[in-house]
Amino acid sequence: MKYPVLRIARPTDDIDALKPFYQGGLGLDLLFEFHDHDGFDGAMFGLTGAPYHFEFTRHPDHVVGRAPSKEHLAVLYVPVHEEWHSAIERMQRAGFDPVQSLNPYWDRHGRTFEDPDGYRIVLQNAEWSR
Repeated sequence: MKYPVLRIARPTDDIDALKPFYQGGLGLDLLFEFHDHDGFDGAMFGLTGAPYHFEFTRHPDHVVGRAPSKEHLAVLYVPVHEEWHSAIERMQRAGFDPVQSLNPYWDRHGRTFEDPDGYRIVLQNAEWSR
């Protein structure tokens, strides 16, 4: 059975403010961008060929604001320590320092980063095995 593609979609007030985080920091590709599609602008970030991506949309008449809590997370599992360490360094070179997780579990084997909208990405140095 072929796996479905996962799109994590959320609104934002400023797509351009997210680009340094998702492209420069996380190292994701800008897969697609659209303007004034039924009144919405949008951008999709992911790794070419990967079965997931992040979509951010903006509508000029809809104010979104910041994330409702510090527990709004997306977790990326990076099992190879050297690759995980390089990902952490890339985030920091892009100007994003780790933040303390609300749930201390994520700080044991990972680092959490907060995007300009207040949503958080955990880079977890572990393998998903369940």
